[in-house]
Amino acid sequence: MNHTPRYRTVAGCTLLLASLGAGAAACGGTDSGKLSTHPYDAADQISFAAAKDKKPWPLNKPLEITAKDGDGRITDVTAVDASGHHLAGELAADGLRWRSTAPLTAGTHYTVKVATEDGDGKPGTRKLSFDTAPPPSKKQLKVTFGPQAGEYGVGEPITAKLSAPVKSKSARAIVERSLKVTSVPATNGSWYWVDSTHLHYRPKEYWPTHATIKATSNLGGVKVDGKLYGGDSKPLTVTTGDRFIAVTDVADHTFTVYRNGEEIKTIPVSTGKPGFDTRNGIKVVLEKQAFVQMRSSTVGIAAGSSDSYDIPVHWATRVTWSGEYVHAAPWSAGAQGVANTSHGCTGMSTAAAEWYFDEVRPGDIVKVINSDGDMMEPFGNGFGDWNLSWAKWQKGSALNGSGSSSGAGKSAVNSDRNVVQASRLRPAV
Repeated sequence: MNHTPRYRTVAGCTLLLASLGAGAAACGGTDSGKLSTHPYDAADQISFAAAKDKKPWPLNKPLEITAKDGDGRITDVTAVDASGHHLAGELAADGLRWRSTAPLTAGTHYTVKVATEDGDGKPGTRKLSFDTAPPPSKKQLKVTFGPQAGEYGVGEPITAKLSAPVKSKSARAIVERSLKVTSVPATNGSWYWVDSTHLHYRPKEYWPTHATIKATSNLGGVKVDGKLYGGDSKPLTVTTGDRFIAVTDVADHTFTVYRNGEEIKTIPVSTGKPGFDTRNGIKVVLEKQAFVQMRSSTVGIAAGSSDSYDIPVHWATRVTWSGEYVHAAPWSAGAQGVANTSHGCTGMSTAAAEWYFDEVRPGDIVKVINSDGDMMEPFGNGFGDWNLSWAKWQKGSALNGSGSSSGAGKSAVNSDRNVVQASRLRPAV
């Protein structure tokens, strides 16, 4: 015999109690007493396939919980894996079935809490658990965050290097949802897919000063694409210092330094001469080197030619992997503040270069204006991320846009320095 569920409407006595006070307590009556009792054990009311078999639950099969008969219904289901991630699911309108709608995490333990009510509206509960099957392949997608832990300037992007390429937009969206970046003070940001194995994360504006930034991955056991599942990855914590920004005005031959918006020093400089013009745009300091031997032969300039050089350089602050620095240039003292005579670097007095070297840190900003040179590349030659507008940056997200570089970067990301783009000034170090 089929039983039609009997669902009773519970009167809204709360509003009456609030307005009438204790004198309205009789409104609850017998039904109120039933609803206030401790939830009953709903074990006999629930059918849960994973509980029947102790074998790991297959990853390609959705999780399903059903009500055994028509004398009650499921009101809520919460499924959480060992890392605390919730499994999305859908409850049927009649309350007789709940089914997962998201992929299960591989090789993990799930805890499931089921809430029910019987035909009289009395609540029940049941706690269940099960394990999922391991990934079908030993190949796992792991993430290496960058930079290394430490303190950086407010322009330092967070990077994520993947151990295997991820190409489809749907797979990239799964990866992106699993990579979390938070900061204190809080700020909104977005990932950008530089290529199939590299992502960069930045906020709309520079990071707040003296912030703590954390990057974590929740990819462990998550199906990314085909047989590729995520693996465990080491989290990253970095901090920021002051907002330290230098502006190189090529036309005016000056290098003006600001700390937290206040101008603290203006230095006469000489930048790239015609044919070796310094790149315009925003650059992020990559590293500092107290000494570099710069040789023109490393960039294809023949020894003995009018543009050849082989010189020792002190107090060098690097802003591109191809060899653009802010450094001491005592040989161009007469041109500093007057003319541009370098091969692309920003040269200044030894004392000024040493002062800047001591004050600056990786992640600080150098902005070049009024040059006849090209714009700094967004990717491939350092961190030119801030040269993309926020609208264009978001288009590089698989969640907010197309999830591809859209031609913004023609070469692969180079933050690990495995490949250096050919350039007019590549030092031998």
